[in-house]
Amino acid sequence: MAARSAPNCHLRLEWVYGYRGHQCRNNLYYTAAKEIVYFVAGVGVVYSPREHRQKFYRGHSDDIISLALHPERVLVATGQVGKEPYICVWDSYTVQTISVLKDVHTHGIACLAFDLDGQRLVSVGLDSKNAVCVWDWKRGKMLSMAPGHTDRIFDISWDLYQPNKLVSCGVKHIKFWSLCGNALTPKRGVFGKTGDLQTILCLACARDELTYSGALNGDIYVWKGINLIRTIQGAHTAGIFSMNACEEGFATGGRDGCIRLWDLTFKPITVIDLRETDQGYKGLSVRSVCWRGDHILVGTQDSEIFEIVVHERNKPFLIMQGHCEGELWALAVHPTKPLAVTGSDDRSVRIWSLVDHALIARCNMEEPIRCAAVNVDGIHLALGMKDGSFTVLRVRDMTEVVHIKDRKEAIHELKYSPDGTYLAVGCNDSSVDIYGVAQRYKKLGECVGSLSFITHLDWSSDSRYLQTNDGNGKRLFYRMPGGKEVTNKEEIKGVHWASWTCVSGLEVNGIWPKYSDINDINSVDGNYIGQVLVTADDYGIIKLFRYPCLRKGAKFKKYIGHSAHVTNVRWSHDYQWVISIGGADHSVFQWKFIPERKLKDALHIAPQESLADSNSDESDSDMSDVPELDSEIEQETQLTYRRQVYKEDLPQLKEQYKEKQKSGTSKRREKAPGNSIRLHFVHGYRGYDCRSNLFYTQIGEIVYHVAAVGVIYNRQQNTQRFYLGHDDDILCLAIHPLKDYVATGQVGRDPSIHIWDTETIKPLSVLKGCHQYGVCAVDFSADGKRLASVGIDDSHTIVLWDWKKGEKLSIARGSKDKIFVVKMNPYVPDKLITAGIKHVKFWRRAGGGLIGRKGYVGTLGKNDTMMCAVYGWTEEMAFSGTSTGDVCIWRDVFLVKTVKAHDGPVFSMHALEKGFVTGGKDGIVALWDDSFERCLKTYAIKRAALAPGSKGLLLEDNPSIRAISLGHGHILVGTKNGEILEVDKSGPITLLVQGHMEGEVWGLATHPYLPICATVSDDKTLRIWDLSPSHCMLAVRKLKKGGRCCCFSPDGKALAVGLNDGSFLMANADTLEDLVSFHHRKDIISDIRFSPGSGKYLAVASHDSFIDIYNVMSSKRVGICKGATSYITHVDWDIRGKLLQVNTGAKEQLFFEAPRGKKQTIPSVEVEKICWASWTSVLGLCCEGIWPVVGEVTDITASCLTSDKMVLATGDDLGFVKLFRYPAKGKFGKFKRYVAHSTHVTNVRWTYDDSMLVTLGGADMSLMVWTNEMEGYREKRPCDSEESDTDSEEDGGYDSDVTRENEISYTIRALSTNIHPMFGVKPHLQGKEPSVDERPPVSRAPPRPEKLQTNNVGKKKRPIEDLVLELVFGYRGRDCRNNVHYLNDGDDIIYHTASVGILHNVATGTQSFYQEHNDDILCLTVNQHPKFINIVATGQVGDLADMSATAPSIHIWDAVNKQTLSILRCYHSKGVCSVSFSATGKLLLSVGLDPEHTITIWRWQEGAKIASRAGHNQRIFVAEFRPDSDSQFVSVGVKHVKFWTLAGRALLSKKGLLSAVEDARMQTMLAVAFGANNLTFTGTISGDVCVWKDHILCRIVARAHNGPVFAMYTTLRDGLIVTGGKERPSKEGGAVKLWDQELRRCRAFRLETGQVTDCVRSVCRGKGKILVGTRNAEIIEVGEKNAACNILVNGHVDGPIWGLVTHPSRDFFLSAAEDGTVRLWDIADKKMLNKVNLGHAARTVCYSPEGDMVAIGMKNGEFIILLVSSLKIWGKKRDRRCAIHDIRFSPDSRFLAVGSSENSVDFYDLTLGPTLNRISYCRDIPSFVIQMDFSADSRHLQVSTGCYKRQVYEVPSGKPVMDHATMDRITWATWTSILGDEVMGIWSRHAEKANVNCACVSHSGISLVTGDDFGMVKLFDFPCPEKFAKHKRFLGHSPHVTNIRFTSGDRHVISAGGDDCSLFVWKCVHMPH
Repeated sequence: MAARSAPNCHLRLEWVYGYRGHQCRNNLYYTAAKEIVYFVAGVGVVYSPREHRQKFYRGHSDDIISLALHPERVLVATGQVGKEPYICVWDSYTVQTISVLKDVHTHGIACLAFDLDGQRLVSVGLDSKNAVCVWDWKRGKMLSMAPGHTDRIFDISWDLYQPNKLVSCGVKHIKFWSLCGNALTPKRGVFGKTGDLQTILCLACARDELTYSGALNGDIYVWKGINLIRTIQGAHTAGIFSMNACEEGFATGGRDGCIRLWDLTFKPITVIDLRETDQGYKGLSVRSVCWRGDHILVGTQDSEIFEIVVHERNKPFLIMQGHCEGELWALAVHPTKPLAVTGSDDRSVRIWSLVDHALIARCNMEEPIRCAAVNVDGIHLALGMKDGSFTVLRVRDMTEVVHIKDRKEAIHELKYSPDGTYLAVGCNDSSVDIYGVAQRYKKLGECVGSLSFITHLDWSSDSRYLQTNDGNGKRLFYRMPGGKEVTNKEEIKGVHWASWTCVSGLEVNGIWPKYSDINDINSVDGNYIGQVLVTADDYGIIKLFRYPCLRKGAKFKKYIGHSAHVTNVRWSHDYQWVISIGGADHSVFQWKFIPERKLKDALHIAPQESLADSNSDESDSDMSDVPELDSEIEQETQLTYRRQVYKEDLPQLKEQYKEKQKSGTSKRREKAPGNSIRLHFVHGYRGYDCRSNLFYTQIGEIVYHVAAVGVIYNRQQNTQRFYLGHDDDILCLAIHPLKDYVATGQVGRDPSIHIWDTETIKPLSVLKGCHQYGVCAVDFSADGKRLASVGIDDSHTIVLWDWKKGEKLSIARGSKDKIFVVKMNPYVPDKLITAGIKHVKFWRRAGGGLIGRKGYVGTLGKNDTMMCAVYGWTEEMAFSGTSTGDVCIWRDVFLVKTVKAHDGPVFSMHALEKGFVTGGKDGIVALWDDSFERCLKTYAIKRAALAPGSKGLLLEDNPSIRAISLGHGHILVGTKNGEILEVDKSGPITLLVQGHMEGEVWGLATHPYLPICATVSDDKTLRIWDLSPSHCMLAVRKLKKGGRCCCFSPDGKALAVGLNDGSFLMANADTLEDLVSFHHRKDIISDIRFSPGSGKYLAVASHDSFIDIYNVMSSKRVGICKGATSYITHVDWDIRGKLLQVNTGAKEQLFFEAPRGKKQTIPSVEVEKICWASWTSVLGLCCEGIWPVVGEVTDITASCLTSDKMVLATGDDLGFVKLFRYPAKGKFGKFKRYVAHSTHVTNVRWTYDDSMLVTLGGADMSLMVWTNEMEGYREKRPCDSEESDTDSEEDGGYDSDVTRENEISYTIRALSTNIHPMFGVKPHLQGKEPSVDERPPVSRAPPRPEKLQTNNVGKKKRPIEDLVLELVFGYRGRDCRNNVHYLNDGDDIIYHTASVGILHNVATGTQSFYQEHNDDILCLTVNQHPKFINIVATGQVGDLADMSATAPSIHIWDAVNKQTLSILRCYHSKGVCSVSFSATGKLLLSVGLDPEHTITIWRWQEGAKIASRAGHNQRIFVAEFRPDSDSQFVSVGVKHVKFWTLAGRALLSKKGLLSAVEDARMQTMLAVAFGANNLTFTGTISGDVCVWKDHILCRIVARAHNGPVFAMYTTLRDGLIVTGGKERPSKEGGAVKLWDQELRRCRAFRLETGQVTDCVRSVCRGKGKILVGTRNAEIIEVGEKNAACNILVNGHVDGPIWGLVTHPSRDFFLSAAEDGTVRLWDIADKKMLNKVNLGHAARTVCYSPEGDMVAIGMKNGEFIILLVSSLKIWGKKRDRRCAIHDIRFSPDSRFLAVGSSENSVDFYDLTLGPTLNRISYCRDIPSFVIQMDFSADSRHLQVSTGCYKRQVYEVPSGKPVMDHATMDRITWATWTSILGDEVMGIWSRHAEKANVNCACVSHSGISLVTGDDFGMVKLFDFPCPEKFAKHKRFLGHSPHVTNIRFTSGDRHVISAGGDDCSLFVWKCVHMPH
């Protein structure tokens, strides 16, 4: 049937009319070859004006909306819209894809720009965050990404004069970006007063940090840095859409239709107004402009392209036209000339010449046009309009003939009759009108059969009938011209239709897919002569079908290019061309029709490259008569490898179940058993569904896989070694071409590929994250550097990897059908082939994507299913083996010939130096010459050829061959039956390894006194295996049915086998011949057991829920055990042979008496006392502990107890083999577990002497032999078991400091809330009362008094213009650690507090600061590698991991010059709590505070994330690289220590193993250090230090400290280790200890700090010195020789620091804090002079005016007055119960005012002496007191309160002053109030939740500083009554600046921190005179 195949003709895109000017800008450029590049719909167009020729780039799958030109002007980048939009970089000369960038953006790609040297590309997405993304486009790799803006971005550009800088602009913003590391950091442009904040549409960068931008109002804004410096007003009269920079200057184009040229300094050169030129029109709008030399290209909104020559600028040349915006529906072709007519909603009708590719006529109508038709004589053109009218024009001069309006709804279709006498007009109101042409279009008839709008019409050839289609899909017929409906089908049968444009009807059934009733085909047109039909649909696809095509789902060829719906398609009058028009893209495509072609012309139409099989219904298959699939392949394609539960899901499942069972078990669980097992030998090879998975290594070992194990088999010694890194079925294996490395891919939710070394059996790299469900094929490149892999997800994703780095290079959707093989081209590493069901595809890499072309079979063959493929001796030649036994030979993508090679599928091929070898289902190995001309030799795999040394027996002759490999003089063959054979070149065959064939294996029995076992399987065989060193199959017997169980008799002579049909037999155990058989049951026999001793009885259990008991001697059934409610699973005899223990599927444990079978009830206590002959039960108290936490998703299928009753082995559904101590009482026993089987383990048995454990895998059909290693017997080798998966119940220990650190929640500054619980309306939102200063100007009032008494009256006042950070007193030790380090040989130390990194000189105390962090620093480390000297990494707090500026980040910087080298925005939400550099210094490890506690490894110089993984479910405190490694590191935390390896991009971890040390328990680990030979030391919460060898605990250094060991440091030069802990100082002990390399001896140092307990948080060792950071914010240097302590840094221990006062005359200041101390600081000497411990938290502090007394207010309501000279208490008083918030001496030293949170201010008269009796107090204070200031004359006091009100009171009476005039006349001694009209301007807009906390006016009275809850210090002018006054901001503090003061003479500002307990000293920079 012809319609079953696609037509043999072809369409080639020849011309596209149009240019996309609407909604796009800057998309038209000259290439280097002087061609013009732009885009239309989904096609990139390269137009050569000289040759009037177009080339097309068709790599996109949807509308292109952005374009950028590479600086060398050959390459083009284009971006598209769509759900998963991608960017293509392509060559404008060859129009081939160079690179594809994908998987990042959503919605679409709005802008693109290349950088100066064209290496990087920036893109902006259309998503809600307008993501900005920077690419290394050649590698297809994203370098950085950040949210762009909340609103649309219109343009982006690299700054071509500064590296790593970009500018973007858009709706109401412009942003200046800098790229550092992986962080893109924006700064918003400041419009300031220079221009209005408005939308910026385009930009260009120039020298000297200048940026020119075009604005919406037609101005040009000029920026310097981030500031607007000038505007060029009225550059255009409306928005400037495009700006283009070139050598001569800049060109701009705008909505006003003008082009302006500017010189390099943006002075105008000339203006060209296109509206005024000949071609111009009103409303012309320029969207794109490009200036090159003397040519200018202009693209307009209405799809025109003009070219202007500069010196003839009034004569622009129109080089391209298209329809304007509005849908395009109307299309008609001229009946005799090569002309096409189109009409659109833009109201124009246009006539195009198909020969000249030009617009030859255009006419504008009154209404949007929806359809068109030309009469047969070509004279009249009829147009149907949207308003229901139609117009007829003369084609000659476009003059109107008639205009008729009979309908109200749109006319969608009209056609002239073939004889030219009638015009049928179809309307959306479901009628068709017939008009007579000769009668001046008089209406002659009407057809009214339809119920829906008319979509298509066709006339019969004799003009007597009309057929219509309507929107309901109905097809109706009418007689003409009257319009009577024809209902008689017979009448219609013989009608021949003049044209076929209907979408329904028998002839076009095939255009619809088989099972769909969708209505998405818009137009068809039949070509009767060529017997082809062309269709157009809603998906932008043009298809060619054979005509007629009668059966649904016909095959087709498809062509893409249009973006969305194609509205109409027509053949030209001579069938040379097809014209198609796009609705939304309003473009006209002209396709050349190439009829049935010969192969030779075909070569220029190579199969179309496609990036995605966009809804291809395998239609491109030229042949569909593919033979039925071979049964084996059929089976294989049906395997899905899906799992209900993947092992990856277990951790989450466990957590969920644990939550449920929190209350469950409290009693202490048994320890895991001392014994362990080790995998010794595996019988099996996975051949039934895998191919080409068997290879020789270079030293002649054999590598293959079975279950989850990679096996290396040594054929000389008959031994195996195993790679056990996988945890589920391995599906594919490939060997490295040069080294003995192997790649294996597995099943999994996120399946991994492991590359491992066969010699060391260690993983080199693990690749994850790109596939789903499983990896079915892998292949190495010829140089071994790359790896290709294919997944088994629905689109069979193909990934190309750089496997050593673990990097994904490229990814693509492979095919809808299963792919069996991937092969990389040995000559060109960027090419590969994939082969599979009905296809072979040839791929090449393009950046991050792969471009595939289907193999083109032509007439030679058919698209067959390919099972294997190899490359030949050139890069063009490839060979593939088909499912029909042919070998196809390919050159490039073309099939050259086929050769018959095998009967049945060719499963495996291998290329040799001079030829090939193939193997097939026919069991034959064939050797071929190098061109497959002739077969040189064949080997048949037959039993007769088996050599005597074989390790086993061949099951059948000619087994299906699945893998072949050559080497070492042999051919290695793997079969479907699970055998591995070695064929000698001379013919003999040796069997090396074998296993069961396909079918589940359940039955297993071990011999009572020999090392052999028997298995029986669903593959219908019973086999005997030798477990001794010869490891082979001794005997095999085929059965009628599959079996599920077997058992040896106690004397070992007989073997009973239960079969699946309910029968069982007894066979001779040596010969396997039948002795006797019975058939009493219908269902599967599930267990069979001889009674112990003489074996008198045989118990036979079945799925019928019965157990039959037979007397073996008499062969009679003697009893039946009834009473089970479900099928029987396990049966065991007691030692006397009198009692049976039974398990059933309903989880019942039952007991029956033998031999009668009476049911017994036995209490569980008694069950234990019974002596059982065997124990295979999984139920009962004795083995309650074997059921896991996730027991609901997995079943324990089998168990077996050793004969010494010590160890119980179990097997479960997840493939785990576990060992428990017996009896395993109590829930969730501890165990050792082993992974080797892939899915369910069906049976486990110990051998007679317990020396081996034998396990069976159900689905993996493998028999695994494990050796039992008794307790005490341990070789020193890595242990491959994993410990119990449930964490220990013991708590990890308790310490207050650890708990605080663990529970602290870090918030970013931007989210901080107010520290004062204020309430009420904020000052800037309160209505203002008219103040007294607004009195009439005439009054002769005296001059206003000063607001503030100033002390430098004589001097000219100089305002302060800047603050520079000079000193910081503080160190973050309370919740951070390992954060103090030496630099520069111990001259400097580096540490951090708040958000500043501090470099402190030890000798001078001077400090310099790193201030680039925008939030608190939590961790710090120094790079130890000599290449990276003084390089520091710091990690900060952050919000969400969204890559924006508030995301957590790590800065890497140079400590000396404070240059930022890299910024890493992290995926750790909340913050970064630990950082560590690797040994080479190139890698950085970071740990997050997110719930998963993610661990990430970075290549910090590039900002590239290498690997990331969830670390632990509880807090990780520290993770550090081993000092000698770039791949090994250790993490410690709450009840956690893990040993990590970086393999490629994967992080592999092992939990620390405790079992080697008696009674060790997992504690919370706090610190880590390292020793030689893989020793690791971890400090614990109890003060012990654990010593680990590899990941096994080898000893404990008990009580290394008395309290938690918080810090450890490994000295690189001598290996000595320093530890720091929490201790009370004592004679022998000390909080710091120095140890030898193995932590055996130590020396203790005491810190002479005078604290009750010393808590060390950080240690570091330099030359002879130890540097210590403490919890009490001290940094101390300890001399190793003399143990002398030198305190370098002091700080408050706990915050907030509330109290702050500066000395009236000297450079001292006092601070008072929550830690109960008042400290005196000296700015000049940069140190703390003194501290007083008050015993209570202090809140405020004040000097007397002379500086001789200090008043201190306490949190408990007390206040104290000290004498400064002696620090003696002069007086103290407690009149209040709540905190004293402020305390002040009056300027005349007479009064003391005390303000408290009891809403009161108390006055005391100091002249009355130290009794301090209150003399009065202020009444009616509305809220708590915040600050107070006295007036200069000591007569008034102003109070700012917690309800945002400022009150003034008289002193000492306490009466409130209400009169504004009085208030305004007061001169204040000081001003610290945050309230009042004078300081209205300090309140910011963004203070919803946060407040200004403190303020201080300078002594000069003209500057004001404030501190707020966001941690900012701001500098204002004073007074600042205007709202939102201008200011400068200074960052550094954590949230909450609590107090701020000027020092005397305004030399410094001191600010005090709330959260950071730090004091910042800022130097004031005064303006010069």
